[in-house]
Amino acid sequence: QVQLVESGGGLVQAGGSLNLSCAAAGSITSISSSAMGWYRQATGKQRELVATITGGGTTNYGDPVKGRFTISRDNARKALYLQMNSLKPDDTAVYYCQLNRWGIIHWGKGTLVTISS
Repeated sequence: QVQLVESGGGLVQAGGSLNLSCAAAGSITSISSSAMGWYRQATGKQRELVATITGGGTTNYGDPVKGRFTISRDNARKALYLQMNSLKPDDTAVYYCQLNRWGIIHWGKGTLVTISS
């Protein structure tokens, strides 16, 4: 089975930066053809799109993070990254890694990002 493990979450001050990583493991031998993304869910709110990246490298960002976050992937490492800059308190959430493999969506268990004022 495909496993996604997020890391890099933590507590940082507003204006700071953080880099999240997502490692794919398990039955998947390659992620190169799989679209991947980051989603987040704040307490009491719905899960929302942060950013996606296709197998071809096309990216898409949710409006709240445009210009501040950058999604990238390293297919050789079977990894997904999210560089977060100019962090705001509203960015506080559990961040989840997603992978779409042959139409089946896989989720990581999430990593908590807390931004203090």
